[in-house]
Amino acid sequence: MLKIYNTLTKQKEEFKPIDPPNVSMYVCGPTVYDFFHIGNARSFISSDIIRKYLEYKGYNVKFVMNLTDVDDKIIKKSIEEKTGTEQVAEKYIGAFFQDIGKLTVAKADIYPKATGHMQDIIDMIKELEQKGFAYNVDGNVFYDVAKFKGYGKLSGKKIDELEAGARIEKNEEKKNPLDFSLWKKAKEGEPYWDSPWGKGRPGWHIECSVMSSKHLGKTFDIHAGGNDLIFPHHENEIAQSEAANEQPFVKYWLHFGFLNIDNTKMSKSLGNFFTARDILTKYSAEAIRLFFAQAYYRGPLNFNDELLAAAEKGLEKLGNLTDTINQELSKNITEGVTPELDIKQFEDKIIAAMDDDFNTAQAIAVIFDFTKEVNRIIAKSASGGENINAEFYKNVKAFLERTAVGIFGIMNFNADDNLSGAGIDVEHIQQMIDKRLEAKNEKNYALADKIREELKELGVELKDSKEGTTFKVVK
Repeated sequence: MLKIYNTLTKQKEEFKPIDPPNVSMYVCGPTVYDFFHIGNARSFISSDIIRKYLEYKGYNVKFVMNLTDVDDKIIKKSIEEKTGTEQVAEKYIGAFFQDIGKLTVAKADIYPKATGHMQDIIDMIKELEQKGFAYNVDGNVFYDVAKFKGYGKLSGKKIDELEAGARIEKNEEKKNPLDFSLWKKAKEGEPYWDSPWGKGRPGWHIECSVMSSKHLGKTFDIHAGGNDLIFPHHENEIAQSEAANEQPFVKYWLHFGFLNIDNTKMSKSLGNFFTARDILTKYSAEAIRLFFAQAYYRGPLNFNDELLAAAEKGLEKLGNLTDTINQELSKNITEGVTPELDIKQFEDKIIAAMDDDFNTAQAIAVIFDFTKEVNRIIAKSASGGENINAEFYKNVKAFLERTAVGIFGIMNFNADDNLSGAGIDVEHIQQMIDKRLEAKNEKNYALADKIREELKELGVELKDSKEGTTFKVVK
């Protein structure tokens, strides 16, 4: 029985989708004005693992992630880059897809853009205005927080305390300092759309309310995002959506913990701001995914080179087993022993861990325990001079593909995929290996060593055995 911690109720709840076996899931995506940072990557990877586990459990997941392509930051970037806002958005949308591809994050079913839903946004604002939840001040439309009785139920914040807070930005147009923008009056040189309130563009919060309900329904199963979005973004989404639609907005709210860099909040001013593409030049996607999965998704996480290097080191054990499995299966041994291995016991442990609010750290530990046990069996058979039947390796591979690959994305049994993903030409590598073998046969060991070193510089490690030479990507 899967239990999920619901930010709305502040407790773990049994997961009961609205329309089983279908699950509707919305995750706040990037504002496309720059390359996304490693903190965003945590949200994208964590939600990817959750989605894949739900699919592993047999659910049909409809996964939606928005792309915010109209925003103050995009306008600012367009001025800096001396180009249009559309060009900025398209540039960084392309970069976003490149980077999530490298991180092996599965694509969403739908990536709605704010600019593609402008009439829907205007219609929802009109609905809120008609119901008395919104008011227009000279082309700026605000949400009247005081009119929504449940405001603060997600974050646990109280309106009177918020009003008294020193950080609230003063705006003479607002009835209440907590009121937030639904529609912003156009400023000179900014992109705009025609509306009943004049030329302008939507506020950030209304975009997600509209896009999620448009593609998943007025009430849907899961809404996820970073902890920093609980207030005010998700709180405001609830206020807008429930006021307009007069029914509950989301059943389960999931939030991912903060990511610190060397125990310090990530900040460009501190010089500790890293994009996902920065990190991918130093570490593999599998190492980054393993690093995130070894921590509880809701808790804070410290990020530094030592911890990433440790994750990369841990992957070596899985990589070595991958190589062994591929090599043994290539022999297709039909005779020999099939050692006893209770795979179901390990799989049941992974399910138990993941069913407890997606305890990825415990599930990952099970995968490493499984790897250790398989290696023990292989070593024991080798010391006894026994050949292991291919069926054993097929079963081990199938289990790891269901779990380590299918859910967590921390293994890859396709060596060619690893190489091409690292920008390495597989055909060229094989030609170099053949040339090296030729040199060894001619006793030209200096050339053979030189080729090995050249491959090493390309990030390819060779392993010689009596069966031949194999290779893999290393960092």
